[in-house]
Amino acid sequence: MKYTHLYGPVQSRRLGLSLGVDMMPLKVCTLDCAYCECGKTTQLTIERKEYVSGDEIIAELSDYLQKKPILDYITFGGSGEPTLNTALGTCISFIKKEFPQYKTALLTNGTLFTLPEVRAEVMSVDLILPSVDAISDEAFSKVNRPHPSLDNRCILEGLKSFSTEYKGNLWLEIFIIPGVNDNPEELSRFKSYLLEIKPTRVQLNSLDRPGAYEWVKVASAETLKKIAEFFFPLPVEIIARNSRDVPQNEIPGVDTEQTILSLLRRRPSTIEELSSVSGITINRLSVLLDKLIKQGIADSKRVGNQCFYYQNRTIL
Repeated sequence: MKYTHLYGPVQSRRLGLSLGVDMMPLKVCTLDCAYCECGKTTQLTIERKEYVSGDEIIAELSDYLQKKPILDYITFGGSGEPTLNTALGTCISFIKKEFPQYKTALLTNGTLFTLPEVRAEVMSVDLILPSVDAISDEAFSKVNRPHPSLDNRCILEGLKSFSTEYKGNLWLEIFIIPGVNDNPEELSRFKSYLLEIKPTRVQLNSLDRPGAYEWVKVASAETLKKIAEFFFPLPVEIIARNSRDVPQNEIPGVDTEQTILSLLRRRPSTIEELSSVSGITINRLSVLLDKLIKQGIADSKRVGNQCFYYQNRTIL
C-alpha cells in the first residue's frame, strides 16, 4: 500500500521514534503562527469537518501497524491543526481498540479545546502536547495570528477545563519569540496560568528551522535558561535536538523520492534528519536533493549554522 497520510517514522526530539498521522491538508489551521515551520497558513478556519477521509487513514494505519513496527508513539499532527478533522476521534479509537500496544500522542494548538466534543474525542490519547504562546491578547495576535472569531481568554479556559478532566500526560509548549512574549509582564502571566493547569511538563522552544515570517528571531540559550528559572517550581525543560539513534527503515510501499518529498512538504529538515528517517545515506541524499533543487521542486535555507531543505510551495 502507498501511504498518503502517514509519514516517518521520524526522529522526534520530544517523542523518540514517532509515526506521524497527517489529519489535514497542507496548512489548514485555526492560526497562522509567525514561527510555524510548515509555512504560512493557506486556509485560516475554525470549521470542523472531515478534511481528510478517516476511512483512508484507518486503512493505512491498519496496513502499517500489522507489520508490528517498533515505535515510541503514533502522533496525530502534520501540516495543519488535527482537531479540525471530525474523524480524529474515530482514528484514535481505532488504534486504542485494534493496536492498544502503541502509545498515541497529539500535537495541537489547543484552540478547539473550547468545544466539549473535541475534549471528549482526545481524552484517551496518552500524551497531549498543546502550545500556549501568549496570555495577553496583544502577544496572541502577533505570535499566533488567529482566526478572527477566536478569543484567547476562551482558549485558555478551554485548555484549563481539559486539564482538570484529562488523566494522561500534558506537555505544554511555549514558543519564545524575543521582544514579543519574553517580557516580565507576559512571563508572570504565563507562570500564574501554568500553576493553575499544572502540566506534566512545560517545554520552552525557540526557532531552530525556517519559520513562516522572517521577523521571528531565535531566543538565546541564556534567555531560555532565565525563563526556565523564573518558572520554578514548575517542571520546565528547554527543548534541544534529540541525538537518539533511530532505526533506519523506510515505510514500505513508498519510493525514495516521494518519501523525502512527503517529509519536506510538512517541515524543513536537515540532510542528517532526512537520513535518519529514510535510511538513505547522506551521499545519496545529497545527489537527490541537488536534483530536486535543480528541478525547482525543493529549495534550501540556512538558519544559524544548519542548512534546511524544504519543498518549493510554487509547485503545489
